[in-house]
This record gives sequence, C-alpha cells and structure tokens, in this order.
Amino acid sequence: MAGGAREMFAGHRLADGSTVDDAAAALSEVFLPVRMATPDGSPQLQMALNALSAGRITFGYMRFREAVSIRTAEPVDYFIDIPVRSEATMRAARGTRLRGTEHSAGVFMPGRPVQLDCSDWFAQVTVMIPRGDLQTEVELLLDAPGSTPLEFTSELDLTTGGGRAVSRAVRLVDESTRGASGLLEHPLAVRALEQVFLHSLLLGQPHNHSAALDAPAPGSGARSVDRAVELLRHDPARPWTVGELAASVPTSVRSLQDGFRRALDTTPMAYLRRLRLERAREDLLTARPGSVTVSEVAVRWGFLHVSRFAGAYGERFGERPSETLRRAGRR
Repeated sequence: MAGGAREMFAGHRLADGSTVDDAAAALSEVFLPVRMATPDGSPQLQMALNALSAGRITFGYMRFREAVSIRTAEPVDYFIDIPVRSEATMRAARGTRLRGTEHSAGVFMPGRPVQLDCSDWFAQVTVMIPRGDLQTEVELLLDAPGSTPLEFTSELDLTTGGGRAVSRAVRLVDESTRGASGLLEHPLAVRALEQVFLHSLLLGQPHNHSAALDAPAPGSGARSVDRAVELLRHDPARPWTVGELAASVPTSVRSLQDGFRRALDTTPMAYLRRLRLERAREDLLTARPGSVTVSEVAVRWGFLHVSRFAGAYGERFGERPSETLRRAGRR
C-alpha cells in the first residue's frame, strides 16, 4: 500500500501492549479470538493497535516489534490483511500459503481459521466486513437474492487496478479520521465511506460472482428512473446507497445505473451528489454570520474531501463556496 509505512488511524489508539497476552486480548476484543506466540517462546511482545468502525466495517492498524505467530479462531466475517511494513506468511484453512508484503495482501473467508507468521517490525491494516452485509451488497448489485456465498480469490495483488482501488479506499478512511472534520460523526459521510470500500472490493477483487457482475445489465424502464429521481429529490439527506434506491423502485442496481445513463447521462449517485450540492448551496446562502463553516456544510452533505467539494461547487455554481458564505454574511 503506497504511503502505508505511516501509522494508520493514529487518532484511534485502543491498546499498547508489552506481552503476548496483552496483544492477544486486544486483538480478540476488536476482531475475533486469537492465540499468539513468539518464535522463542518469550512472553515479551511490544504491540500497538488502532481501530475504528466506519458504518458496518471495522478498520484496524496493528504493529509488532518482535516476530510473532497469530492463529485465529474460526471467523464469522470476511477479513482483509494488508501488510504495510515488513512481511508475513499467511494461510487460511484449506488454502494456499501467501507471502504478505506491501504489494500483496490476503482476503480470508468466513469459517476458515487463519495463521499468520509475522517477521520483526511487522505492521498491517486489518479490515473486518460482516458476512451478511457483504453478501447482501453483492446480491443487490446482481439483483439475485439467495445467491451462493461470496468466495474471493485469496491473494489481493495491490499493484493491480482492483488492488489499488482497495488501497485507496483504506487511505480514504484513514484521511477521514485525521483533522477536526468529524466525518465519522455524520451519517452521510459514513455511508459514503462504507460504500466506497465495499464496491472497491466487490468490483476490484476476483470472486465467484465477478463474471455475473461484468455481464451486460437488462434494461430499466423510464418509470423506474423517474421514480428513483422522485425519491432522491424528496429526501437527498437520506444516506442512500444505489442498492437501496434500486430496491425501492424496484429494479436491479445495474438496470437502474444503465437507465440513468441512457435517460440522464449520469449515474444515480452522481445525480444525488448534484442534489446535495444544491442543498449545500442553500445552507451557505442562508447561514447566519459565523454560524457555520464551508467544511461543516460539506461534511453535513456527505462530501468527504472539502477541496473536491469546492471544485465541484465552483464548476456547478461559478463561485467558490467560501464566496457564497461571505456573500450571505454581508446580507
């Protein structure tokens, strides 16, 4: 992961430990039960753990000074282990052995315990995704309830387009925890982070439904698009996902996306962002002097990067959001 040597999620330190037992207890509390041991049997192990939740997904950063072996219990959820410093050997039950480095991560399935043998000064990002939520997301994308369980290719190549998309999504979560923006306190921003990560994984990492996701989508009628537009305009503050919108119409995600492209030359989420830009402008125009900042308005409407919000706002309305806010203050 490019830039991964720095400590991730630094503002969310949960544990500092000096023994194997400390480390095992911390990881077991956040993720799942684990057993840990150093190669020479020493009880000493310097570790640090940062962790946070973005919606339904748990993100963690762990680092160890000494070499250590980690053996997990049988997981209930999906896990992604992304080394960011040094390397580890990774293997899930019934799976092949992987060499985890800054360029190669592991994706592990529910029901299969994992063994990691980590070298000195090892650090990694671990992502835990609830099994039911990820399964529901792919079924919404496919419009196929009751699909067979997701089965990913175990090695995540971080140098491919899909691997880079997953890395960017992790960095986006990390960046959202830094500074005073308070992104994780806003439902729209949290839902946006969650969707970016889930879709980056489902569309970027090969799995048993990849071919179906790549297949052409059946057509979506104009009535479905009209109804979706009506729902979005009525409640742009709702933390919509494209899956929820398609289910409300109802149609499939791919059909709805194709219908929006044909009818409106955009996507459902791009259309929603345009509506939220309009609501953000209303907030800026009606703000009392000193009552709000541009950053606060951007986050309120689910924009994760203030600079990108300002660029989109300027392209849409011909002025910077700060200029709108100053004009409102003068009035």
